[in-house]
Amino acid sequence: MKSTGVVRKLDQLGRIVIPVELRNNLDIAEKDPVEIFMDDDKIIFQKYKPRKQCMITGEISDDNVELPSGIVVSPRGMEILKEQLEGSLTVNN
Repeated sequence: MKSTGVVRKLDQLGRIVIPVELRNNLDIAEKDPVEIFMDDDKIIFQKYKPRKQCMITGEISDDNVELPSGIVVSPRGMEILKEQLEGSLTVNN
């Protein structure tokens, strides 16, 4: 685990502000869901990513396929990839 050197105090309602630099670095935008984990005496925040979410379309479905590399693609996402690959092959030939 890497220290950021950032220290924040909780407000009266138990809220804490995550600095904009960290949010930008982790690609966390306003209203993005954040998942909270506990590891012994540590609290860990992580941008929430639903399982089986297509990395191309963002669709969440049981029909999505997880490739051996861990990439998840929906049927529509596969079509988009196929079209782009075919397009790049015809341009290069």
